[in-house]
Amino acid sequence: MFFRWVMNFNLSTFSFVALALFLAACQPVNSSSVDEVRPLKVVVTTTIIGDVVGQIGADAIDLTVLLSPGADPHIFEPTPRDIAAISQADVVFINGLGLEEFLERFLEENIEKGRLVTLSDGIQPRGYGESYALSHAEDEDEQGHEDDHGDADDHEHGEFDPHVWFDVDNVILWTYNIEQKLSELDAHNASLFAENARLYRQRLEDLDAWIVEQVNQIPMEDRKLVSDHASFGCFAGRYGFQQLATVIPNVSTSAAPSAQDVARIMDIINETGAKAIFVGTTVNPDLSRRIAEDTGIRLGMLYTGSLSEPGGPADSYIDMMRYNVDLIVSALK
Repeated sequence: MFFRWVMNFNLSTFSFVALALFLAACQPVNSSSVDEVRPLKVVVTTTIIGDVVGQIGADAIDLTVLLSPGADPHIFEPTPRDIAAISQADVVFINGLGLEEFLERFLEENIEKGRLVTLSDGIQPRGYGESYALSHAEDEDEQGHEDDHGDADDHEHGEFDPHVWFDVDNVILWTYNIEQKLSELDAHNASLFAENARLYRQRLEDLDAWIVEQVNQIPMEDRKLVSDHASFGCFAGRYGFQQLATVIPNVSTSAAPSAQDVARIMDIINETGAKAIFVGTTVNPDLSRRIAEDTGIRLGMLYTGSLSEPGGPADSYIDMMRYNVDLIVSALK
């Protein structure tokens, strides 16, 4: 499987990858022995996952984050350096549910099962239809839901909403998955991982309570979300919003809207009185900006698939959620 994948690289890249894999084979992995002193080599895909894993692993892990701040996980493809880091890792944490659509298959085929951890395991996934409510009932009656939004089978990504971190309860579940795996690999630091996870869960519970308090400032009739792509299904389900429409007719930013899609979105905005359209910072906002200008509503830039640069307004998961909720509340209340 791996050979077929690397044939797409040039010769020098192949040599680099082959060397990386050879060196990785010579590296001992961590065991539960107290004699093991090196930190666990941990690789994660997104900056959001990196922050959560870092909160629990702290200095007991050597953390590599594949995506840089601002990178879109939907269209990420690994470099030879990324492959080298993956090959040497004791564990690789991914979101799953199709988020890392350009990487997940490679990982599943080339990383031993015990070294690949899907953090969304155990989370009840939200179907694409559950997170996308369209007001054009007459169109659905005439053409069917599939015709309005595109058949989910036409997209590699779209059966489930992978943006599970927008429900804080899901990230709390992440912490248990992370703690369990790190403790399994490094029993010597298990108590450290357990305490870090416990303290971080307290902060997450406080965050969830704060979000509920802030959202309560928005009248129920105004809790309507229009976004660049279907990334807010989990947020809507947890905090009482309705995701009315998306510019991109899928949960993946790699899809593209048709002129009919755009016209329908503008109709929905005008008919429902939606107050704002929200766009992720990893997505080109030009089309959403034009829709906002044409309909006279606000455009809000949110951190959806990536944290900000260190020192920015959303350089941790908790700060990202606070930033986003502040912006959503100010736009809709």
